[in-house]
Amino acid sequence: MRCSLKRSLSAALAASFLLLLFLYGGSRQDQDPPEVELGALAPDTVLQLLQPEGAQRILRDTGGLSALHNVSYHLLAGSPSPHKKFLAVGLASVQRPRGYYLPATLQSLFKQSTEEELQEMVVVVHLADADPTWNVRVAANIAARFAQHILLGRLLLIHAPHEFYPTLEGLKRNFNDPEERVRFRSKQNVDYAFLLAFAANLSSYYLMIEDDVWCAKSFLTAIRKALASQEGSNWATLEFSKLGYIGKLYRSSDLPRLARFLLLFYQEMPCDWLLVHFRLLLTQKDVIRFRPSLFQHMGLYSSFQGTVNRLEDDEFQADAMDLPDNPPAALFTTMAVFENYEPLKAYSTAEGYFWGKDPAAGSTFSIVFQQPARVTRVRVRTGSAERRGDILRAGVLELGRRRRVDGRDCSAYTTVGTFEKGSCELRGLERGVPGPVECVRIRVTRAQSEWLIIQSIEIWTTAGT
Repeated sequence: MRCSLKRSLSAALAASFLLLLFLYGGSRQDQDPPEVELGALAPDTVLQLLQPEGAQRILRDTGGLSALHNVSYHLLAGSPSPHKKFLAVGLASVQRPRGYYLPATLQSLFKQSTEEELQEMVVVVHLADADPTWNVRVAANIAARFAQHILLGRLLLIHAPHEFYPTLEGLKRNFNDPEERVRFRSKQNVDYAFLLAFAANLSSYYLMIEDDVWCAKSFLTAIRKALASQEGSNWATLEFSKLGYIGKLYRSSDLPRLARFLLLFYQEMPCDWLLVHFRLLLTQKDVIRFRPSLFQHMGLYSSFQGTVNRLEDDEFQADAMDLPDNPPAALFTTMAVFENYEPLKAYSTAEGYFWGKDPAAGSTFSIVFQQPARVTRVRVRTGSAERRGDILRAGVLELGRRRRVDGRDCSAYTTVGTFEKGSCELRGLERGVPGPVECVRIRVTRAQSEWLIIQSIEIWTTAGT
C-alpha cells in the first residue's frame, strides 16, 4: 500500500478542520467566527471540505424560465441557507488581463458589516470564466481566505457551466462595437442572468455590485433605512451608486423576470443599459438614487482587455451610519423654476437638482415638514460640476416655527448660519434652537446675476420629533 507524506498531512489537516467545525457547531451562537487556516490544503481538498456533503453540483429550479429552467450549477463552496435572508449581494467575476480585486471586494463587504448585519446577508459570487482551472483556483483561494463566512452560510461560490450559454459567436454588432467587445458584454449579460436566477430564492432583496468595489460602513443598515422611506411605492430599482450597475437593488421576486430579460436581449446592448430598460418596463419612470453613494469603484484595470478604468463615484461616503434623515416635507420657492428642475430634486432621491432663475435679495427656498422635527444638523450644497458659477453667493440658513395656515412657510424664523463659497454645513443645531422646528429655509441676502442651483439639502434629526 502506497501512502505519501503529503497525502497523510492533508488528511490530518482535513480531520482537524472537521473536528474544529464539530466543536464550533454547538457554540457558534455565542462566539465570533473562528479564524480557519486552510492554506496548507490542496485546492481540491479545500473545496471538498467547504461544499455541502462533498456535493459537486446542485440543481436550481428557476420556475418556468424556459432558457434558465433546470440549469445545473457547480456549487464550488458554501451551502444555501434553508431560511431566507434579508439581503443577497451578487457579483460575477472573470479572469482579468491585469488586476485582481475580488478578495478586496469580499473583505470590504464583510469588514464593513456588523455581526448583526452579517446574519441577515448572503454574498453570492459567480466565478464565470471560461477557463475551469482559473475558477477552481480562485474558488480555493477565496475559500481559504473566507472559510468562516462560508461555514456560516454567508458566502456562496458558484459556476454556471458554459454548455448552458447561448452562442457567443456571430453576434449582432449594435452600436458598431468591435466583435471582441460585443462578445464580452454579451457573455457578461448571461453571467448575470444565471447569477440572478440562482439567487432568486435566497433573500427578500438583491443587491447587484461588481467584483472591484469598496463598501460604506453598515451599508445594509443604510439600505434598510432607504427601503423604509419607499414603503408603499411600486419601485423596480433603487440605486446606491451612480456608476453602471454597481449598487442596484431589486426585490428578489423580480429576479426571475430580470434574469430572463437579460438572457433574451443578451446580445443587444450592455448590461447597465438593459437594466434601465427593465426599470422602465416595470413603469418606474424616474431614477430613485440615494445619496451619498454606498459603493465605490476601486479597480484600475477593466475586465475587458485590461484597459485602464479610473471611474469613481464622487458622491461616495465611507460611513453609511452618517446618512441624513430628510423628514417628509413639502418644498416651496419664490424663485422661478427653470424647466423641470423643480425643488423636490434638491431634497429627495430623485435624480437631478433644483435650478432657479434670477435669485433676488429676499428670495427663499422653504422646506416645510409634515411633522415637527428636532433638527441637529443641516448641509446644503449649491452649484454643479457643469455650472460652478450657479452657487448661492450670499445667503443664510434659517429654522422656523409656527407653520402658516396655508402650509407653505413658517411665520417665525431664527437664522442659524451663512453660506460660504456656495455651501453651508451646521452641526449641533439642537443646542441653539432647542425643541422641534417645522421649517428649514434658505434665504438669499443679495441679488446675483447667475441663476441658482441647489444640488442637495441634507437634514439630520434626533429622537423626540
